[in-house]
Amino acid sequence: MVDADLSEDLRGRVNAAVAAEAPLRIRGGGTRQALMACGNEAIEVLEVGGHRGIVAFEPSELVVTARAGTPLSELEAAVTEAGQCLPFDPPRFGASSTIGGAVASGLAGPARPWQGAVRDAVLGITLLDGRGGIGRFGGQVMKNVAGYDVARLNVGAMGSLGVLLDVSLRLLPRPMTTVTRVLELGIGQTFERMATLGRRPLPITAMAWQGGLLRVRLAGSEVGVAAALAAVGGEPFAEAEDFWAGLRDRQLPLFEGDGPLWRLSVPATAPQPELSANWLLDWGGAQRWCSTDAAPERVFEAASAVGGHAMRLAPTVQRATLPPAQLKLQQRIKTVFDPAGLFNAGVLYPGEY
Repeated sequence: MVDADLSEDLRGRVNAAVAAEAPLRIRGGGTRQALMACGNEAIEVLEVGGHRGIVAFEPSELVVTARAGTPLSELEAAVTEAGQCLPFDPPRFGASSTIGGAVASGLAGPARPWQGAVRDAVLGITLLDGRGGIGRFGGQVMKNVAGYDVARLNVGAMGSLGVLLDVSLRLLPRPMTTVTRVLELGIGQTFERMATLGRRPLPITAMAWQGGLLRVRLAGSEVGVAAALAAVGGEPFAEAEDFWAGLRDRQLPLFEGDGPLWRLSVPATAPQPELSANWLLDWGGAQRWCSTDAAPERVFEAASAVGGHAMRLAPTVQRATLPPAQLKLQQRIKTVFDPAGLFNAGVLYPGEY
């Protein structure tokens, strides 16, 4: 594994950009650029992919600290060798995906409702801010959580608050066995079954439905999984590994189609939004993907009507307009960390700053 600390080089680049009043576009592995609402216009790029390596790894504490440019594949190989895993199972959008990009985008895989979101796993960060200062927020063990909220602010911020230099993450032991069962159910029956299973103390790590098939993944000890299979029912699913990886990495046919792709985040028990669409339910119903030709305003309204919100992923990113109070709060937070608006301005909402 390559070990390279480029903190001072990156600080120098930022200081030069501050002096020149030149905005910067932060890029690690370059696999999440399509998630930026402002696209990839010609702004000077600050490459952080070379800032990489595992800084500290304590398997007995279930904690790892890695520089932000560390490839996900290398970090996961190291923790897998120790019998552990990243609980939020981040999407891999390519071989060059980095842990910094995973934290900055805040995206989690199918296990999120049961194993936690990205922000639940982040114990601390080192951040290079828009003044050229380097600060440590949070800690490296679960008991040291000073500044933890600041670390969480950068999860999902898409680099708009500063350059992540390293992150400390909570790990989980890898399960001894993983089994997926598939059940033939209509969408109405699926909501009932998912709610029933969700109320029971079962070792569920994923539930997803599409095209009349509910897939339920169980992971844990051999005894625990075997006992849970009777409660879940269904049939063995031979293509389970490919399906869950495709869902996590957005490589299933729904994600690769030509039509507009939407992600709706709603309460798991919310009724199905009134939209004519091709649906895929993830996170036990809390994350609902769909391809629809409905106007964006209609999709936003449908998601809001059931207590959630929507975001278009393709052909381009589009989010609902922020309420004025929320936008003002985001602007104030941005000003604290990046007063000159140097980093990734507009990546979440075009024209926001």
